[in-house]
Order: sequence, then C-alpha cells, then structure tokens
Amino acid sequence: MSAQSESAGRGTAGPQDAKDQQLAQFRAAPRHDALTTDQGVRVDDTDNALRAGTRGPTLLEDFHNREKITHFDHERIPERVVHARGAGAYGYFENYEPLGEYTCADFLAEAGRRTPVFVRFSTVQGPRGSADTVRDVRGFATKFYTREGNYDLVGNNMPVFFIQDAIKFPDFVHAVKMEPHNEMPTGASAHDTFWDFCSLQPESTHMLMWLMSDRAIPRSFRMMQGFGVHTFRFVTAEGRGTFVKFHWKPKLGVNSLVWDEAQIAAGRDPDFNRRDLWEAIEAGEYPEWELGVQLVPEEDEFSFDFDLLDATKIIPEEQVPVRPIGRLVLNRNPQNFFAETEQVAFHTANVVPGIDFTNDPLLQGRNFSYLDTQLIRLGGPNFSQLPVNRPLADVNHNHRDGFGQQVIHPGTNYFPNSLGGGCPAHAGAGGGAGVFRHYAQRVDGEKIRVRSESFQDHYSQAALFWNSMSDWEQRHIVEAFRFELGKVESVPVRERMVGNLAQVNGELAAQVADGLGLPAPAAAEGITTAASPALSQENLTGTGGIRTRKVAVLAADGTDASQVTALRERLTDQGAIVEVLAAKAGRLRAADGNGLEVDRALPTMASVLYDAVVVPDGKEAVGELSADPAAVRFVEEAYRHGKPLAVFGEGTRLLTEAKLPEDVVLGESAPSYGVFSGNGTAEPADVADALAAALERHRFPRRPGLLN
Repeated sequence: MSAQSESAGRGTAGPQDAKDQQLAQFRAAPRHDALTTDQGVRVDDTDNALRAGTRGPTLLEDFHNREKITHFDHERIPERVVHARGAGAYGYFENYEPLGEYTCADFLAEAGRRTPVFVRFSTVQGPRGSADTVRDVRGFATKFYTREGNYDLVGNNMPVFFIQDAIKFPDFVHAVKMEPHNEMPTGASAHDTFWDFCSLQPESTHMLMWLMSDRAIPRSFRMMQGFGVHTFRFVTAEGRGTFVKFHWKPKLGVNSLVWDEAQIAAGRDPDFNRRDLWEAIEAGEYPEWELGVQLVPEEDEFSFDFDLLDATKIIPEEQVPVRPIGRLVLNRNPQNFFAETEQVAFHTANVVPGIDFTNDPLLQGRNFSYLDTQLIRLGGPNFSQLPVNRPLADVNHNHRDGFGQQVIHPGTNYFPNSLGGGCPAHAGAGGGAGVFRHYAQRVDGEKIRVRSESFQDHYSQAALFWNSMSDWEQRHIVEAFRFELGKVESVPVRERMVGNLAQVNGELAAQVADGLGLPAPAAAEGITTAASPALSQENLTGTGGIRTRKVAVLAADGTDASQVTALRERLTDQGAIVEVLAAKAGRLRAADGNGLEVDRALPTMASVLYDAVVVPDGKEAVGELSADPAAVRFVEEAYRHGKPLAVFGEGTRLLTEAKLPEDVVLGESAPSYGVFSGNGTAEPADVADALAAALERHRFPRRPGLLN
C-alpha cells in the first residue's frame, strides 16, 4: 500500500484532480496522539464516566461524557424524503469534441477536457435501510465541478416520470411511500395507495411500463442507463437555444436481474448494488458511461406528435439519434460515506452558462423543491460550503451567517456599496464570457390552472414501449404487473388498473387480468403498433467484454484441479473474477492429490451473486456435490435465472440432479441455451472461451423450462 493510500484510510486514493486536491484540505489525517475533547483538551479516560465512588451516581460535571453523548445523539441528519438509499463515487467527465455550435458551457468547449464529478446512485421509495435490489426507479445524479461553477444533472435510470406537473409530486410520493397506517411495505410499490394513485392518474402509464420492466431491477449501477428525463436547453454565447435531452449509456451494456433473482439477492446481500460499485472501483475496474444528447432545433419544437415539455414522453431515437459527446469514468470511492455520499446536495437549478431550463412544469417545480429540501436536511443555507458540495469556481457574494457558516467574512455585505469598493460587482457589467444569462424567451398568457391539450395523450408511448420489448421482456412485464397488483387488496383498484392497461395493449391487459382472476377488458381501438428497437435491453449490449463478471466454481474433495486452474487463468486474463466454492472454507484435496484453495464457503453465498457457474470433473467431488442440497439449488437457480453454465465430465450429473431438461444436459443444442460441456473432447480453455462469449450476453432467457 502506498503512503498516500495509508494516510487516506479506507477508500481509493486514486488519481488526484482539482476536486480531490480541494477535498484534501478538509480530510482529517490519522493522528497517533492523545484523545481530546472538541475544545482540544486531552482526555485521560473515555471508557468510564465520572462518578461518586466506584458504584455511585454519574456526575453532571463530567463534560467529556456529556459532550461525547450529545455529539452521538446528533450524528444523524434527516434522510432524503426520496432517494434516501444511495451510493456514490468520484471521477471525471471527458468531452469528445467542442460543442460551441450549440452551447457556451465551458466544460463542453474543448475536446479532451476532464471535469471532476461526483455521482450518486439511489433507489427512490425505500428508506436508507432498505435493500438495493427492490423494484424501483434508480437515481443517477451527477455533479460536475466545472470551472464556471457546479452543474448538476439530476436524472434517473428511466427517461420518463410518473407525473407531468410538480404540483402532483407530494401526492405521488405520499402514495408510493409506505402505507400510513402500518409503515409497510419497505422499499416496494406493491401496495394499495400507489396503485390507487396510478389507476386514477393515467399520465403515469408510460412510466409504469418502465417500472414493471427489468429496468427497475438493474444488475449493477455500472450496467444501467441514465437519463436527464426533462428537455433542457443548450444556449450559445449569442443566446441561440437548442432543445437537448441527456442520455448516459454504460460501457458494460444494459443488464438487469430477473425478479426471482432480485428477491433472493435482497436476502443474501441487501447491499448488492452498492457493494458491486465499491468493489469494482477498488479493483481498478473503473465504471464508465458515454454521455449522449438528442438535439432538437428550436424551430422543430412542435414537429412531434407529443409535447417536448411533457416529462412522461421520450423522443424515440429513431426520430432523433443520440449523439455521443463525452465519457464519464468513476475512479475513486469516497473516504467517508456520511461526509460525502450522505451530505452531497444535488439541485436541478444548479446550471452553468450555456445550459438552461424549459417550461416543463415538472422541472419548474423541481427547481424549487430541491433547494427547499436541502435547507432542512443539512441544517440551513450554508450546505454548499460542505466539502463535497463546494464548487471549484471562486465563490464571492453577500450571503452571511446562518447555521453551519464556515467563513469569517470581513467588510460590507450589501450591494450597492462604496465602503467595500463596490464589490462584489455585477459580473455581467463587462459583458465577458462565463457569465450566466437566462435564455431570452417571450412569455405571455392568462394566469390559469389548466394542463395543455398537448399533454393529454397518456397511452401511445406506453404502447410504444410494450411493442418494443422482446418476448421475454414482455413476459417479465406481465409477471411484474401480476405480482404488484396481486398485493393490492382493493379489487376496484385492480380492475381500474387493468382497464388502463387495455388502452396500451389488449393482450397485456388480458394476461394481467387472468393472473388476477379478473375478466379481460376489451382492448381499446386505434392502439399504435409503432416500436423503437433502442428501448429493448436485447439491443443494448456493451463493449466492455466480461471484465468484473463473477464465475462460481463448485468443488469438493476429488475435483479436477487442473481444469479449475486452466479455466481460471483463461477467464481472469479477460478480466473475470473466478471463485472456488465448497461446503467449507479452507483447502480441498484435489483429484491429483494436491490441494485446491477454497475462496468462499458455499453456505455463505448464492447463485444470484454470480454471473455464471462451472462444475469441474471428478467422480468423488460430483457425488458429494450432488448429495448437497445447497449445491443442487445453486445450479438449479443459475439455470432458472438464465445464467451460463459449464460442466466437465462427471459434472453433468449435477445438472441432472438439478432436474434440468434432458435436451439441455445432453443435447447438441445445449450451447445455444448457454450450457457448455467439456466431455473429454473440449479443452478447458475452449470451454472458458465459450463461457466468456456467453457471459457477454449476460443471460439466456429462452431456455426450455425457464420460468424467468
């Protein structure tokens, strides 16, 4: 370990950038010195309170005891109302090309420029203690520490939202949160109030299609897309605007869990997603996304059959392609979760010159709400002075005092002034670059509480999403609706929701109704048959190979260690992580009499924590594994969840014991199902290569007998 990482404590030291250098001023270096109070007074004993006699009452004058307990009592701050559970990391954004034709944003002005960032991923509904793998929207919030100030792109892993107007946000959140009478369910939307709200709010239908798809249970933060959701504006130095939508695309491709797998993972490792992010960065396998934009000239604002200001709509990529403009790399873990990940404060209105808003009514409300919520969460108006929130750009204003003030301000605190030399002066007085100027737009109209007619189509894009899914993705959506609505106790709510689905697709509504024991409603007329292939995960494979994919090797005494060694070398050369699992930790006796190290004890793990499973040859070993219910279940679950499987020789017996279909175990078509065999003819390296190619596909959802 380097001296730098030793002094930094836990967390990745990583390459230094401007933000990391700034944070270094606030890091407490470990000191091998005496314990002190907050006032710097050295303390002789922190294990025993001051008392009158060895068994007497504790004395109020023990200032160290009172200070210690008082600070502990106040260590927690209110968690976020939504997005409470999250994980974050530092990194950089690197621009591909100058974008001065569209925006005067400085961080997009030069090819190759690297801007420090902090990114926080999160779930929406559940509290901080909920599990990572619940069915939910995932937040994808990026803070760019640009030279012109902080820019926050506060998005989600889904490109649309449940509501069109922010005035409905309290209603939506109240409905999706736990039921008020019993505070259940935690981290889930499968309950009456949520579906009651959605069934009465048809504008939520498109978002529900995304939420019931596998997008709501990502395999990893590193394998999910991100979206800015709203239509924003790029603005040039001359004041010319261009509508823009933001897209993050993961290098590893877009992959998800299946529902059964997600539920098991929640029990086996509730920190599944945040652990994956942390461990990848610690291992130097830095997550990467590409930032793309959809650009729409202002004169084309009304050329679509939907309203660009409607946050429940997407611009299909077939109509406006996504243009890649840069890449995001996360290369440094936080060193203190509370100080950085918990205290980071995002705000949709944190924009820089060259990026501005539109009249999207949901965005307009978020621009108020985010600032307002930080005031109570972080104890006052000075939260931007917290190290993780501090901009790299100079800060110079007349704000004073308040909770948490960190600066000793001299001089005047008003404008205009003469006693302070007229400073700070208006930045725009000299007409220089780098000054934020609001986009000039003519606005007129009556004061009225009415939704635009252009916002009234609630089903066409929901149907577009359904039409764009593959057969197995559609099956998962049906199963998700059945599960969620099956938890709803109110029959009228179920009926109303199924009726809404009939406006999207008749077969979808019929299948969901059948699972709920309801009559199938009549399908609506004139439902669109349009599709957008870019929406299907089947078409969103990555370019990162198999790096960081995890492979479990099931072993016991008598396992062919040479196969394990050859397979491990081949896969680790390609970046995969191969671990040997056995009934007990320690060392096994291999078939050749030598030892084989066990990486993990099988009872502590589960197939859902791995991306593929291997069973090596060895009659004695396979016999022992076949008699172990945990090993049999491991293989059965991996097959049921569509994960690649590789077996050698006697290992086939374990597939049979797991009751896999015979044509998969013995048939020539087994490789097309992601099942590979090295029955005496194939070399371990060849099987490893076949397994690697299968891992790039993530899973095989069309296997015989597959339930998921």
